[in-house]
Amino acid sequence: MNPFLAPCLRAGVAALVALAVPASAGLLLDADPDWKEGEVTMPAAPREAALRAIDIGTPSPNDFFVDEESVGVGADGVVRYTLVVRARGGAENISFEGIRCATGERRIYASGRKDGAWAPLRNSAWQPIVDNGYNRPRAALARDYFCDGPAGPRDREHALRLLRQPRDPSNSSGVH
Repeated sequence: MNPFLAPCLRAGVAALVALAVPASAGLLLDADPDWKEGEVTMPAAPREAALRAIDIGTPSPNDFFVDEESVGVGADGVVRYTLVVRARGGAENISFEGIRCATGERRIYASGRKDGAWAPLRNSAWQPIVDNGYNRPRAALARDYFCDGPAGPRDREHALRLLRQPRDPSNSSGVH
């Protein structure tokens, strides 16, 4: 085989494999095998004035918001935020969550109570972000707002800029 052709063939095969694995499935190999999650501190209860509406990209009977005051990027690279989901009938669900862009995973740490306290989830674990009905807001936050592929926001201010100016899905360059 031509020695100049072999690297091109390897690159082509790698590209085809990458395209065959859906982005929402998460990465098979961790970008950093020594990664450790940092300490998680629950935020204050969301305030109405700090809620930013997000577009999940599909019709829904619910409205979705992220509490801007809760948005943070840990030293561990995890984007953490409070998600508020409101049904048209007035029901509301509040959760404190994290997205790890490097692996395409999400975690729900706690559920918010009416009194503003947090109830930690018993089975809180990192799970692949799957673009289905229940996880649609998380998939939208990862794809359209916080993550640029495996790269997450640099810091809180960068995360807030991304939240305020989501990617335009019609813009193939992915530029905000």
